[in-house]
Amino acid sequence: MRLHDTVIHEGDAEKINAVLTTFLGESGATEALLIDRSGQLLAMTGANRALDTASISALAAGAFSSTGALAQLLGETEFTVLFHQGNKESIHVSTVDDQAILLAIFGERTTVGMVRLFAKEAATAVGQLLAEARSKPRNKGALSTPLTADESRTSFGEPTKS
Repeated sequence: MRLHDTVIHEGDAEKINAVLTTFLGESGATEALLIDRSGQLLAMTGANRALDTASISALAAGAFSSTGALAQLLGETEFTVLFHQGNKESIHVSTVDDQAILLAIFGERTTVGMVRLFAKEAATAVGQLLAEARSKPRNKGALSTPLTADESRTSFGEPTKS
């Protein structure tokens, strides 16, 4: 299955957000981002501050991927955790499954050990939810099929060819 073949329905999204919210409460992290390995943000919860989540997601996925290449050079299949410590804030990135990673942003009010402990639990739970979401059939209907050329012309106010 290709990465972008995953469809997360509203019910699945609510369950994922509940797991991420619980993770924040238990770990003391301030934000949690669920990211696919291509860098697309799948879900986010946490403090409501202005973060450039698109850039954070893309850069975290790239860093995690390059760390995977380092692991292979050392004979490992991958490193499952990536940690960056800053003066005031740090990030912890961990494997959810072969298609997604979990990024936690946290400050001085918690420790990397707490984040790591609860990230492992959250990643397992989210991984199970993603597996369930991927196994569901995709909705087939009028909105899921591409427009024909004539439908496109009509939709954008162009006259159809007779």
